[in-house]
Amino acid sequence: MQNKLDTIFAALSDATRREILSMLLEDDMAVTDVAEPFEMSLAAISKHLVILTKSGLISQEKRGRVKWCKLEPDALKDASIWMQGFGQFEAVNLDAFEAFLEQELEK
Repeated sequence: MQNKLDTIFAALSDATRREILSMLLEDDMAVTDVAEPFEMSLAAISKHLVILTKSGLISQEKRGRVKWCKLEPDALKDASIWMQGFGQFEAVNLDAFEAFLEQELEK
């Protein structure tokens, strides 16, 4: 479980990956659509998507010729449970998480 938590927190440590998660809160997206708002190559975005996929925060599937990304909200469950052990954190509320991600985008 510790390795899984390390992977999740490492994935969340990057602002680009948090922005991608925020985008996927709305709906599934094609990889090219995920890449569009960023000023980086498709290869760089793909690396971010691999990290998010390995952490379990998103899943990717091929539909025809297009690769789609989907948010996996249950992936934060283990991190939420771990944080609750400190008594100062509440369970991860996806609405609150979405608000946090939106604030990050405004910075």
